[in-house]
Amino acid sequence: MPKNYDNATRMANLYYAIGYYRKQKGLSQEQLAERLGISRQHLASIEAPNMNRGLSLELLFNIATALGIEPYLLLKFNPDQPD
Repeated sequence: MPKNYDNATRMANLYYAIGYYRKQKGLSQEQLAERLGISRQHLASIEAPNMNRGLSLELLFNIATALGIEPYLLLKFNPDQPD
């Protein structure tokens, strides 16, 4: 019987991390979305933890590249200790 994994907290931290690093780089959602080739609404839904919108690894890597950071920083992000 497969295990039921609950990754809600991890996903929320990932979405929060995207917004955190975007703001650290001084980018608006519109600016980052344009760099990624997605709509601002799409990015806004990714950054909203309560939306629980999944994202592909490809988009995750693209976000990290556009932000000038390594992807692992998005995945290991802890909102209580962002740096």
